[in-house]
Amino acid sequence: MRLLLALVAIVFSLAAGAAGAAEAPIRVLYLDQSVGWRHRPVTRPAEDLAPSETAMIAIGKAGGAFETQVTQDAREITPERLKSVDVLVFYTTGALPISPQAWAAVQQRFAAGKLGFVGLHSAADTAWAYEGPGLDYTRFVGGQFAGHPWTEDQKVRVKAIDNHPLAAPWGRSVDLVEEIYQYKRFDPTAVRVIQSLDYAGTPLKRPYAVPVSWVRTVGNGRLFFTNLGHNEATWADPRFADQIVRAVRWTAWKARGDATPNPREQAIDQVRALLTYAGESDVEAKLARVQDEAWLLSIAGRIAALREVYPGKPEADRAKFEAAYGAVLAEVRAKTAS
Repeated sequence: MRLLLALVAIVFSLAAGAAGAAEAPIRVLYLDQSVGWRHRPVTRPAEDLAPSETAMIAIGKAGGAFETQVTQDAREITPERLKSVDVLVFYTTGALPISPQAWAAVQQRFAAGKLGFVGLHSAADTAWAYEGPGLDYTRFVGGQFAGHPWTEDQKVRVKAIDNHPLAAPWGRSVDLVEEIYQYKRFDPTAVRVIQSLDYAGTPLKRPYAVPVSWVRTVGNGRLFFTNLGHNEATWADPRFADQIVRAVRWTAWKARGDATPNPREQAIDQVRALLTYAGESDVEAKLARVQDEAWLLSIAGRIAALREVYPGKPEADRAKFEAAYGAVLAEVRAKTAS
């Protein structure tokens, strides 16, 4: 009943602002297969759809924005099936059983601007061996799961670092209870990050920035990824529904929004994360003093690399981390001093 009431709220919140009825609905194929860990929003009860499947169908119908078909079998993604799909939406885990021919077809249609892609939450905890033409899945999406220090019951603050229409539903900053991933194989020159963790309002801090959502293009194809969606409360939030509608429309070339990579803004966010973690005051004023863009991009890479040495349980890792962290922090402090 709670889910039903939430979906009704979503319908009413979106009905007035959805795309015009004159447009044919966008055809969405929603894949929520789990090969490994299975999240609650994609868990099907007996003889029923999973909560996120029900939500995707309702969100699309609310204002006629899109029509959703759902599947939990990646083998249904075939070159022939793709001809009747405008946008693929993944909420997946593990090594999906997608054939090399099918993944090559996905990329061909995507690069031609005939297929959009939306990744939700654990779509970044998905990868399989692929050596065919184009990109493997991780390089295509933009990053791969590398742990989630921010577990499902923790408060986090998510901020917009880009004035992008796909980040607009959440405003400039929002406090949530969500599970947040950090990423490996992440290339800041390939994506435009539009939301990230704000450590000023997140109790658990790290000395490196963590992107939450981004957009990118490959050829004429548009891709949107968001880490949000682990918790049922997020799926019941009209702002998340609004973001999904915007993402589907944007990836289907029905809406505007820049996808130019923003490595400089991401670099500033890296320095901001480091200084906030260190307990520095007047962080924004110190950031404003940085004028050397080459240095900024270089130090951002070194800050991001701190994730790889951040100590977990083995205490032997702490000395290695402290040395790297101390050297980077000293250089940043010198560069941002008044």
